[in-house]
Amino acid sequence: MSFSQNYQQLPTVDKDSGEQESLQRKDPRKRRFLLFVIAIITIMGAFFLPCARMIRSRGLWATCNGSQRNSSTLAKLPSHYTLPSGDNIPSVALGVWQASKGEVGNAVKTALAAGYKHIDGAWIYRNEEEVGQAIKESSVPREELWLTSKLWNTFHAPEDIETALDQSLSMLGTDYLDLYLIHWPVAFKKEGNAILDEDLTADPYPTWQKLEELVDKGKIRNIGISNFNIRRIQNLTANKLKYQPAVNQVELNFWNPQPELLKWSKENGLLLEAYSPLGSDKQVGNSLSVPEVKAIACKLGITPAQVIISWSVQRGTIVLPKSVTPSRIVENLEVFEIPQEDFELLEKAAASHAPQRVVNPSAGWKLPFDVFDGQ
Repeated sequence: MSFSQNYQQLPTVDKDSGEQESLQRKDPRKRRFLLFVIAIITIMGAFFLPCARMIRSRGLWATCNGSQRNSSTLAKLPSHYTLPSGDNIPSVALGVWQASKGEVGNAVKTALAAGYKHIDGAWIYRNEEEVGQAIKESSVPREELWLTSKLWNTFHAPEDIETALDQSLSMLGTDYLDLYLIHWPVAFKKEGNAILDEDLTADPYPTWQKLEELVDKGKIRNIGISNFNIRRIQNLTANKLKYQPAVNQVELNFWNPQPELLKWSKENGLLLEAYSPLGSDKQVGNSLSVPEVKAIACKLGITPAQVIISWSVQRGTIVLPKSVTPSRIVENLEVFEIPQEDFELLEKAAASHAPQRVVNPSAGWKLPFDVFDGQ
């Protein structure tokens, strides 16, 4: 533990040098004991201060007023949703977006040991090989897992899709995916860097037809979409589809709650998956500090992160919290039913501010349009 320059070490005895010399000679045990106590305090401070900062950042030291419930008395939320295929998809997954090499494998192993059954990844995350190795080392049977990957923009041409899928299957160490999503409603040409393929962007039906073919071949069990707004979903489903999209994975959280998309999706039998459920980038701290979130956490005896994740599942969505910190991975899996009045309070609070979408690559890809236009 480092001290400021103004810190003055306490003298072991009176400043009188003769008395100090006498103590050192006559009773060295007292001096050694005092030094031992100081050392212990220093070590404890160095260990606990970082922990305290972490706990405070997660909102675990919120001041609670009034009675608190024990989380063991709370009802559990659904652990799975049933897709049109009849398959049951787990309602909480470990998301591995932005999980770097050397970290993602341990995160996956921690998650599987904690009871996760759903891992959400993508080819473009560039960590599928490490994810696959972690799954192999975990010894969890393949049939007990739900593995999701995503088709990147460069591979939307029907002749390129199976090759891209096979790469993901090989890296993950499996011969089928439970769910394969079109990552973005934007197609790139194979040549060049993020050059828009206008035809396949305007009409994703040829891409979808190839995915349907791969379902029939047994390489994929369910197919879906990601980052599609209502207009783009309708553009796809206006075609004669053999298999309807099973899910739509979108940025969905307190700051970007998308109530219109959620309502429309429920009315049309399309399940939403929420990525960045605690907020994107630097929003997480703000999410955990929302007064309504902290108040509900205190009332129910759970953490602010668990409040937000539980609220997301209670909204009827699949939630994809991402973390490489073991304690947070375990914490994020525990979801509880929030009392209806508190659920409605959160819904109202989330709708009380202008939506804040963080993930929008339109400008970065130099698109001549905003991918979310026409919602």
